Amino acid sequence: MQSTEILTPAAAGRGATWTGDPPALTGDFAVDRRSTTDWLAAMVNDVDVLPPRAERGEDQQRAVDALHRRARLLRRRFLARHVEALYDDLTDGLTGHLRVDQLTYLAAERYPALVPDRQRIAAEARLAQRHKEGWEIDQGLFLHALLDSPRAGSHLLRSMLLPTARASAAAPEFRRTGRADLELTTVTRRDGIAYLELCNDAYLNAEDDAAVEALETATDLVLLDDASHVGVLRGAAMSHPAYRGRRVFSAGINLTHLYNGCISLLGFLIRREVGYIAKFARGLYQDDGMGDRWWPTTDKPWVGAVDSFAIGGGLQILPVLDRVVAAEDAWFSLPAMTEGLVPGVANLRLTGLMGGRLSRQMIFWGRRLHVGEPEAALLCDETAPVDAMDDAVRRAAEHLDNPAVAANRRVLTLGVEPVEVFRQYMAKYALEQSYRLYSPDLIANLERTWTGRNRERQDGRRD
Repeated sequence: MQSTEILTPAAAGRGATWTGDPPALTGDFAVDRRSTTDWLAAMVNDVDVLPPRAERGEDQQRAVDALHRRARLLRRRFLARHVEALYDDLTDGLTGHLRVDQLTYLAAERYPALVPDRQRIAAEARLAQRHKEGWEIDQGLFLHALLDSPRAGSHLLRSMLLPTARASAAAPEFRRTGRADLELTTVTRRDGIAYLELCNDAYLNAEDDAAVEALETATDLVLLDDASHVGVLRGAAMSHPAYRGRRVFSAGINLTHLYNGCISLLGFLIRREVGYIAKFARGLYQDDGMGDRWWPTTDKPWVGAVDSFAIGGGLQILPVLDRVVAAEDAWFSLPAMTEGLVPGVANLRLTGLMGGRLSRQMIFWGRRLHVGEPEAALLCDETAPVDAMDDAVRRAAEHLDNPAVAANRRVLTLGVEPVEVFRQYMAKYALEQSYRLYSPDLIANLERTWTGRNRERQDGRRD
């Protein structure tokens, strides 16, 4: 490996850049692992000796940007050559099942600086989004490579369909009582129907890391419970002045948490897609003896009850549900351009559901659909008066409580969204979304939104 020159704050202030060349890869896993991690560790050290991002001058930031570009090119080259050997090492030859976060942080231990370690990400999480270094991008590169591999990616997606440890611990009590209170979600079983309610009252049922964790745990409880034949996803009633006493399905991503740097790549943007939403679509993975030939058996039909609105992430859930009942005053939107993020798997699923033209209108132009418009029928199957929603939702769930439903929904899912298509999409999504999370336009959008909200509060208005 060629020698490197440590980049000091003074040197960076003069516009100096990294002078040591990244190592040439040989194709030998052990040799390339050592040379790559050594070079990356030196690069990370050079970033660490500089002031934090919020305190850097323009020359210093340009120097750091150059460091990151070269390091990320090396990471991608190393992973392109050795991703399967790396995954075999992390999973003991595919015999271990690690969740996305466990896998990524184990890689940080065994391959220093290839991905950031838990402590580095925890330190970043204490910063506002605009002040972060952007180490999560390197997690995105890592996950892109894993998911892009048919062998490693398929195994990882199956691992994410295992029940969570929290759900497994809570399952016996839920089976006994038919009720679970997970703070941000509740699950109540009545007559074979499990009602899963999102209760993030402070944010109009917007999702954040904690909500995603609660939603996945609750989903697992429904799927693990033999007495629950059908699941219903619904938003709880709100105390917000504009919606006091009314149910709200979902306000999408929690933009306040995103602004404050509390929305994570692993715990939110990746986990929700390959965790609870994937479990809605495919159920749980519990028979390890089948390997790649796995076929879901622990799955349930799901009804979505859309009260008030389904914005952003809320809308993204609807395509995987088996029946969507919407209140007659509800509306749908997907403000991807306003937020600056890739809207989950909506780009894949909405085109099949609504066609490419209408999908582009919603994603690129922010078109809002109201119940009653002809196009809204592509998102919901049935509408009901607000005061008749309970009965309409119950009837839909009772209809799906039929022995023939399970087999039919499995082959429908296979035809609508083959696992390999989903894997390939998620590989690209992990890469693109990690860069979007730190893009200048997203940061600018958050700043404008935050400034506008503060101005409204000062004027005495409530959002």
